Amino acid sequence: MKELVILSGKGGTGKTSVTAAFAAIAENKILCDADVDAADLHLLADPDFNESFDFMGGGLAVIDPKKCSQCGRCVEVCRFDAIDAEFQVDEIACEGCGVCVDLCPEAAIDFPPQKCGEWFISNSRLGRMVHARLGIAQENSGKLVALIRNQARMIAEEKKMDLILTDGPPGVGCPVIASLGGASRILIVSEPTVSGIHDMKRVAELARHFKIPAMVCVNKFDLNMDQTQAIKDLAKLNQIDFVGVIPFDPVVTEAMVNGKTVVEYEKPSEAAPAIRGIWDEVIKKLD
Repeated sequence: MKELVILSGKGGTGKTSVTAAFAAIAENKILCDADVDAADLHLLADPDFNESFDFMGGGLAVIDPKKCSQCGRCVEVCRFDAIDAEFQVDEIACEGCGVCVDLCPEAAIDFPPQKCGEWFISNSRLGRMVHARLGIAQENSGKLVALIRNQARMIAEEKKMDLILTDGPPGVGCPVIASLGGASRILIVSEPTVSGIHDMKRVAELARHFKIPAMVCVNKFDLNMDQTQAIKDLAKLNQIDFVGVIPFDPVVTEAMVNGKTVVEYEKPSEAAPAIRGIWDEVIKKLD
């Protein structure tokens, strides 16, 4: 069983569109949407949300007025100013660090875990799918990413699936690190812009740190041929497999508006054969 994690380094490069198109082509696979902060793979996959589970994250300070002596120690140690003069906790300001709990002389502060989101096991039109939805302004997205990846792997092993297709989050932070650990390979979907090259380089460095082989493709490559060539040169310099380019194609958006990936859409397009060609190269590398 292999796991392909599709990353981008930045938002808006077309990472999820490519993932969904791969899902429409691939067989005997399971989908995992690890972009839990802004999940949108479900918009094309149309999952049924068959199994739903609560995701419990970090704690939130709660002061018991019966035990509190109003000594002010919690106010003094809270660097986020989350406790006011009336010894009430501001739930938005509280970062859940637990310092007040540890240092309260009366043990008057409880620290119950909070529901931070939900995660799901679904049947979708593109196959079995594990995905999640993090609550508004909630943290611990890295922990949620690790949870759904483990669930996807368990299902893949149980059903003897050949491939886990993981749509990773943008950037290089904690959720990205949680999404690529233990992956077989990563595919970076870049764009021919200065920021696209910069962020692709950061993801490549992260993959190298974790010793995960990286591949790269360029979406909308024909919008700036010089930047596309710069990406090819950078990939060669860093020993990253360059697996292809995708042209700018309005049919991609038209297909999404109609709830389909471009490789499924009945209207001819230039992007569809390009994505199929990239998929063929990716499969060769995975094998």
